[in-house]
Amino acid sequence: MKLASLKSPHRDGALVIVNRDLTRAVEASGIAPTLQHALEHWDEVHAKLLEASRSLEGGHERHAFDFAAALAQGRVAAPLPRAYEWLDGSAFLSHVERVRRARGADVPESFYRDPLMYQGGAGAMMGPRDPIRALSEDWGIDLEGEVGAITGDVPMGATPAEAAGAIRLLTLVNDVSFRRLIPDELAKGFGFVNGKGANALAPVAVTPDELDHAWDAGKVHLRLGCHVNGRRLGNPNAGVGATFDLFQLVAHAAKTRELKAGTLVGTGTISNNDTACGYACIMEARLVEQVEEGKARTPFLAFGDTVRIEMLDRDGASVFGSIEQKVERYTR
Repeated sequence: MKLASLKSPHRDGALVIVNRDLTRAVEASGIAPTLQHALEHWDEVHAKLLEASRSLEGGHERHAFDFAAALAQGRVAAPLPRAYEWLDGSAFLSHVERVRRARGADVPESFYRDPLMYQGGAGAMMGPRDPIRALSEDWGIDLEGEVGAITGDVPMGATPAEAAGAIRLLTLVNDVSFRRLIPDELAKGFGFVNGKGANALAPVAVTPDELDHAWDAGKVHLRLGCHVNGRRLGNPNAGVGATFDLFQLVAHAAKTRELKAGTLVGTGTISNNDTACGYACIMEARLVEQVEEGKARTPFLAFGDTVRIEMLDRDGASVFGSIEQKVERYTR
């Protein structure tokens, strides 16, 4: 089942059900007005949503509309326009290793057994066609492509097995970063705030069963294609090289608190040891260039640049739809 949200006067959007090829959709207001409502009443509405999804897939929904057109018109919001929490891990330690090596720092041994995670802003998730906005190019604007899990309620101290049962949906995230603001912020020893922009989510969030065998042991075993201005930045495999899976990351987030339905947990930037796969963020490309060539060649994003992030299944079909964003100067 694939779910999305249309922009509406309500800040949580309007829930719609989307068919597998992302061309048609139907409003779900008679079942659940918003995705947040559906997540909070999952046991009550899941079967009804699934029935409507199957009816749409079979071409039996009389009130279906053109989802592709709505997406092109910028009417599609993030599937979860506001998340209760955004908790971002760093499961791919090849990314961490490269970042720290460039700073002349080693990776502590504990990083291999205890996940890195920070809590970011979740009050306004960008839609898949919303622009990346910043006040200055000097901030070092960067994309970060990753997979995110949207949960139901998760009890404090949940095990990875319990966390697995709480993952309701999966989606893609562009975790926008402002690289030149991060070093001074981290030097304060209190985590990210200004170094991270608003995140964008893919057009749809999907139930794990939609991925079939590509969803295995808490990992999505598919490649994430990332492009800047139409040129390939990378297509690393999200199922390769992750030290921690999403079951472990959700359990880590719930170690000392309950997670409420509507929590979004990210894998962190997808990264593979094989540099031939390219990269899911510009910073990592620059770090490898710095080490191998003595100079970073790939520029950070500038106003007018475009970003595309998409994951295809093994038949070449888009799973979540694409995140396509243009970088713009912020104006009120």
